[in-house]
Amino acid sequence: MAVLGGAFAGSFVPTCYRTQSMKPPFRIGISCIGWDPEGVLGPPQSGHIARLEFRRRLEKDAKVREEFSHLVREEKERLRARREARMPPENNAGLVEYFLETEARDIEFEIARLRPRLTKDFFEHVRIELAKLRFAVARTKEMEDRVIELEAMQKVLLEGTEAYDKMEGDLVLAKERLMRILQSKDKNSTLLEMVERNELSRSVLALLDENIADAQQNDQKEAAAFMEKVRAAILKYITI
Repeated sequence: MAVLGGAFAGSFVPTCYRTQSMKPPFRIGISCIGWDPEGVLGPPQSGHIARLEFRRRLEKDAKVREEFSHLVREEKERLRARREARMPPENNAGLVEYFLETEARDIEFEIARLRPRLTKDFFEHVRIELAKLRFAVARTKEMEDRVIELEAMQKVLLEGTEAYDKMEGDLVLAKERLMRILQSKDKNSTLLEMVERNELSRSVLALLDENIADAQQNDQKEAAAFMEKVRAAILKYITI
């Protein structure tokens, strides 16, 4: 049985870097997979209480959870197709422009996809361009705007790559722990041991949710039912 992973999620203020209203710095928030892992359905519309109520419905009602999962998968597929239609340039200069034109909701996806190219060489290219603009003898409004854009992009990408690398490490641990639970012959004893070691977390549960959704999508009813039981057992020991 495969244990799956997913993209990381966060939040940004601008719709893209090229906007006159953008004022750095910005903070990135990173979380592991869960229901609506990329915020594909948008922010809650009715406040904190409504969000908690919907979460409780997801926990208790398998049909609601399955319908919600189906909706999320459809929207994720639409997003995936749109994102993958964009082709990043091969050189650093082109990659800078590519990120400057990337919408905020796609930034985490692009960081994950292009992480191998976000190297010291790339950030050195950004640093050199910034230095040239800052110390230019005659600075124009366009140059000043470019500095703001590059500084914001540099900050977000540096924080994003750091957060992505940390999330990858956390995901490895979550996979190992979930596999230990799924393969255990005495799951209750295993869960108790993991509680004592503080090894049960929302990351493990979210990863299990992803596996359940994947099994349902592939019509693996027995596997989905088995993991639903495991999920119910985990919920006895952790607080959502």
